[in-house]
Amino acid sequence: MNPQVDAYLGKIKNWQEESAKLREILLDCQLTEELKWGVPCYTFQDGNVVLIHGFKEYCALLFFKGVLLKDAKGILVTQTENVQSARQIRFTSTDEIVKMKATLKSYVKEAIAIEKSGAQVPFKTTEEFAVAEEFQSKLDELPALKAAFDALTPGRQRAYLLHFAAPKQAKTRIARVEKCMQGILDGKGLNDQ
Repeated sequence: MNPQVDAYLGKIKNWQEESAKLREILLDCQLTEELKWGVPCYTFQDGNVVLIHGFKEYCALLFFKGVLLKDAKGILVTQTENVQSARQIRFTSTDEIVKMKATLKSYVKEAIAIEKSGAQVPFKTTEEFAVAEEFQSKLDELPALKAAFDALTPGRQRAYLLHFAAPKQAKTRIARVEKCMQGILDGKGLNDQ
């Protein structure tokens, strides 16, 4: 048991009992407990396997390579349409967790086996993401912006591409591109600004 996770569980306001029950199950699966990204994370030989996180409507186990799990019970959820690898199992009560204990352990066992095998999730390349027309115009118009964007890490590029393509209205896409141009020129990611 990690004291940082003890502290985390002691201060959260929502899903405290549910998170403690999930922790108990995960610790029984011979995983190493850490606090990463501000939440309890469970690893196997330094590979991230699963974490516990809470939201307004539910708490969840998030399997990092959940897309590779067989999901025999059909309980895995994709958090958003842009998530490529991770999958969640969501809960709204401790009773739900208790009833699913055996199933949860089997999913964790499978996730550990995937980690042991070294299996990797095949991610879409940056080139496979849609480029908003408004951003493409700026890239064509400003060679320095294109060079700066090309120099960003693939993850930073994808974050911008998703951010620019999300709005339905062209004026919102234009506003987003204009707001982020200096950050791109400065070599910063979307969340670094």
